[in-house]
Amino acid sequence: MIKTFPETFENPLELNKKLEQGNHIMDAVKDLINLCGDNPHRDGMQETPYRVLKAFLEYTEGYREDPKLHLKKTFDVEHQGLVLVKDIDFYSMCEHHLAPFFGVAHVGYIPNKKITGLSKIARMVEGYAKRFQVQERLTTQITEAIEEILEPKGTMVVIEARHMCVCGRGIKKSNSSTTTSSVRGVFADKQSARDEFLSLLHK
Repeated sequence: MIKTFPETFENPLELNKKLEQGNHIMDAVKDLINLCGDNPHRDGMQETPYRVLKAFLEYTEGYREDPKLHLKKTFDVEHQGLVLVKDIDFYSMCEHHLAPFFGVAHVGYIPNKKITGLSKIARMVEGYAKRFQVQERLTTQITEAIEEILEPKGTMVVIEARHMCVCGRGIKKSNSSTTTSSVRGVFADKQSARDEFLSLLHK
């Protein structure tokens, strides 16, 4: 717990609270396994509650950072054209079923004096993805982070993802995928800017 929540290192009361919460969650996972029809004490299941807790803390690392701060490292570069980082892999958790959804994000912006490191954009995407999410919010959060920190002439984000709450349960449409987009600035105002983004996206 100290590794996940380093602020508890010098705060024993907060650490005990986190440990107590973790124990409650592991007990609840045991109850869930039992309710589903299996034995949480059998060989192979005994460590499952701990693994589930550890996994969910990893899935939600994005709550323990401000992802847009990755963009703070900027460079003054005279570049007037589109900067597009495409096929950024991400994995997230649907907030409705706590089921995974995953895919790729394509992030583009037209600089207004400031650019950031390309890897910083990928780290920012990951930070927002590692939360309980819906794809629509994730798309908007990425766009708004770029707008706030880089103040570009325009921003466009497209996300393509598959949702296990659709593919693996309920309607069970295994081949379905979802595409969302968000546009700001010149991308919202000019069809030519959107066309350039989309043409580069499919090369």
